[in-house]
Amino acid sequence: MSRRLVTSIIILILSYQPVFSQIGYSKGIRYNVSAKTITITVPDNKLSIVIDYSSGCRISQLNVKGRNVLSASGVKTGIQTKSGSYFSDKQAGAIKINKNGNHIILSGIHYGDEHVIVDETWGFTINGDKVDWNISREYNNTTELEDSAFPKWNFLGLNTWKGGILDNGGMVWCKYLKNVNDIYGVHTGGVTFWNVNTGDGLKITAKAGPGSVIATKYSQSDKNEFTCQQIVSNEPLNQRYDLSRFVSQKADVFAPFKINKGRITVQYELSYEDYFTKYSRGSLAGIDAASVRELLNTTGRYGVVDNNVVGGNGWLTNWKCMHEPFFAQIGLAVDDENYTRNFSATLNQERDEAMLADGRVLSRWHNAAGDEIPGTYNPKTGYYEAMWGYTVDSQTGYVINTSEQFDINGDIKWLKSHQTSCERALEWLIKRDCNHNGIFEMVNNNITEKKASDWLDIVWASYENAFVNAQMYEALNLWANCEKVLGNSQKASFYTTTAEKLKTAFNKPVSEGGFWLPAKKQYVYWRDNDGTTHGDNLVTPVNFAAIAFGICDDPARIAQILDQIEQRTTNEHLFHWPLCFDSFTREEVSAGNWPFPKYENGDIFPTWGYLGIRAYAGYDKKIALKYIRNLLEQYKKDGLSSQRYSRVSQLGLGEDILAGICTTITALYRDIYGIRPKWNRMGLEPHMSDVLNGTRFSYTLRDTVYDISLSTNNYTMRTKGFSVSSNEKFGASKTENRLTYYHHNQDSTQLQVSQKSTHPIALTISSWMPQKISWSVSSPDTYEFAFTQLQPETNYELIINGKVKHLTADKKGQLSFRQTCKSAVTFIIKKAA
Repeated sequence: MSRRLVTSIIILILSYQPVFSQIGYSKGIRYNVSAKTITITVPDNKLSIVIDYSSGCRISQLNVKGRNVLSASGVKTGIQTKSGSYFSDKQAGAIKINKNGNHIILSGIHYGDEHVIVDETWGFTINGDKVDWNISREYNNTTELEDSAFPKWNFLGLNTWKGGILDNGGMVWCKYLKNVNDIYGVHTGGVTFWNVNTGDGLKITAKAGPGSVIATKYSQSDKNEFTCQQIVSNEPLNQRYDLSRFVSQKADVFAPFKINKGRITVQYELSYEDYFTKYSRGSLAGIDAASVRELLNTTGRYGVVDNNVVGGNGWLTNWKCMHEPFFAQIGLAVDDENYTRNFSATLNQERDEAMLADGRVLSRWHNAAGDEIPGTYNPKTGYYEAMWGYTVDSQTGYVINTSEQFDINGDIKWLKSHQTSCERALEWLIKRDCNHNGIFEMVNNNITEKKASDWLDIVWASYENAFVNAQMYEALNLWANCEKVLGNSQKASFYTTTAEKLKTAFNKPVSEGGFWLPAKKQYVYWRDNDGTTHGDNLVTPVNFAAIAFGICDDPARIAQILDQIEQRTTNEHLFHWPLCFDSFTREEVSAGNWPFPKYENGDIFPTWGYLGIRAYAGYDKKIALKYIRNLLEQYKKDGLSSQRYSRVSQLGLGEDILAGICTTITALYRDIYGIRPKWNRMGLEPHMSDVLNGTRFSYTLRDTVYDISLSTNNYTMRTKGFSVSSNEKFGASKTENRLTYYHHNQDSTQLQVSQKSTHPIALTISSWMPQKISWSVSSPDTYEFAFTQLQPETNYELIINGKVKHLTADKKGQLSFRQTCKSAVTFIIKKAA
């Protein structure tokens, strides 16, 4: 090669050198030195960010599946002192860049004033298809901040995302931030935003550094942006206005807070979330699965006001009612471990702060005084007794929720921590049976007092209240089962006996002191202390509760009540059940309930829909399904963003939006699909209709994923460790190499299958009758089969693929045998002739 040619090549290379110094690439990280930007893109290209350090530092673009979701303000950090606001994107000094493969550090980020100077370092790392963002902030002084952005995400607008699912089980629904400076603030940092049209989601996982905590506020800015602002502090933030988590058109929701001189850190993990896949409800034959998904991720989660405050009204009005017994059931349907954890903590807080020394459970939590019986509001905790009267169903609500929550969290230690408080709550109400007739009395005596005693808080239900007593029956039976688990059979027997006495008294005709009114074929609502009865206007929560909770198990009465309700609902073409069908008398209700139909005197409150679904599920599944579909259609129209619906127009009414309005759909899971977890197993107790055949979905219980397949009289539950199929309801669990099958999901163990290996066990129950049990195993292995609950000291025939053996149950009714299964094997065990 000639010297001239070599010289030309060198000149050519040198002429291109400035280009390479301006733009560089390194494992998904692209540097543009002249523009002072860094682009970070994950390997699957579904997420990328652009960091602009031309004047300070900010994230100028955040591309989710190719779409930039940020406004021109981008993402930045900052503080607000008494002197003003200072942000990371406004500084004159240069930002230092340190590159190391898939990791970069930006340092030299300075801002502040005479009160405090911030020295900040940002570190970014590509971690698979995620981007880790570490922020380290150094304060040069101890002072008080008015506000802090750590950081603040400025999205294009309220329609960028439908909402965000919070890592405490709650959610922020963007449409509720309708005014500039409408702010919702919570004491947690992680969130998954989703776009319901595309299914694209952005997940932000947050972890504050040692010795610090995180909070977040969501708002609409004066630029019509949707903003998400995390705040990392040394101590939990206080609210600025009373205990308000939501404020409308205010400067802030959190109070000023102290920061300490020194370093404070936080780590965020950013990732693309395929929302449709992550939150899929599976294949729900005959049901609009997309509407189920959206309803449970919005209305169902809306009752999570904050950490330790999970309720039914929601964060817009900052309310939580303890006299609502369905929050654990909502968690069952939402199926989110974060909701479960938060509701367990909520019950802990209610035990510690909402229960009086005598066992009385205060009925409500609110952000400020004004709704309480004078002297009952605690401004530090927010708990109080409602101004309308002592709502006694807060007693039963606490016990029912605690009992059902235990079946979801499976935590015996947690249950034990509630044993004394639940016993005290029940005892408080049991002592109210002053005339010893088995029915428990309220605090108010008659309608002349103009006081309430339950959820219908401006209806003057008094003295012996059928609605509260039906809930008491449920609470007694549920807690009796908990006492058994805790090993206290004596207490369990006491509560069961008390429940049976209540049941007998409850079902007597009104002429004999009970609640049944033969002339109208319904249960009346209440009896005053002078013996007069009230509420014979077909009050649906009362009559539904009697059936749903099992205090009414007379088939004739059930038919008379439910047929009557269905005929009247159909005749009026109502999409859902009203609270009552005919009017209360003027003396039985407050002026706000008059004239009929109005508010609690005849309007439609879907909050108690789950009682109707549960009542009809065992009587006429088609009717139950009809109202489930009706509510899903209503969700598609208005998001169920109402307190109630007008009986006349069937349009949404009321500013106090109720999360409990979703319970008709939570009952789809509990009472139609039969998702009935127990503390030590997963259970299936379906009421399937033909139109639902082929339903398939996944359900997660205590970190185990169950694949559920449901058709009429054909139910299958699969995990990594086993598969069980049956034509009847059942429960199952597996620990190491032992599968336990619970017939009809009852507590008594019926069949245990132990194996030599830890391979999956495939078990099919063909029939289970007192005289004959038939099952098959299709997974090869050597098994030991152990039965309980057989007839003691009785001879049985064991038939294995047609071959007969003879066995005898022992004195406890137990029987076991071993069998090696090289292929599918059918077993029959029956009493010997």
